[in-house]
Amino acid sequence: MKKIRLFLLPFFLGVLFLSGCGSTGPTEGEEGAAGGTTVGGAGSAETSAATAGGAWSGSPLDDPNSPLYEKVIYFDFDQAEIRPEFLPTLRAHADYLINNPSARLVIEGHCDERGSREYNIALGERRANAVKRFLEAEGVSPLQLETISYGEERPAVPGHNEEACAKNRRAELVYQ
Repeated sequence: MKKIRLFLLPFFLGVLFLSGCGSTGPTEGEEGAAGGTTVGGAGSAETSAATAGGAWSGSPLDDPNSPLYEKVIYFDFDQAEIRPEFLPTLRAHADYLINNPSARLVIEGHCDERGSREYNIALGERRANAVKRFLEAEGVSPLQLETISYGEERPAVPGHNEEACAKNRRAELVYQ
């Protein structure tokens, strides 16, 4: 009898462990419950809304109609001051973070290609910290926020013209 218990205990523990590892939904490329292919991005959000009768049922972070959908804050050349048009977006993210204390946000600072590598890393850090300070002033816990600077290393738009540079001077809000 004791031998049977010794053999069954690992078996039941394994079954218990595996039952907790089930999928929570379709992943990229899998068929969803509505029969459409899920591929991520704004297109799938629109598809999901359409298949659900037009009502959005996902996270407000992924809802194209939510102010939380916007996760990029742009900066002027050689500046780390938040432009006034991005204040409502940041306030919406602050409210979300305050109401979801388990949510974590990484603020990535980016620059265009002009300037030295060292200068751009420092400027990206100032941009990320400006966003962090704003969110903290709105009441977000510092424990929910992390900053990182990529400088010019991860351009959003390749190119050497002003349009490309303007899109690369940014802070991105990345929820974890």
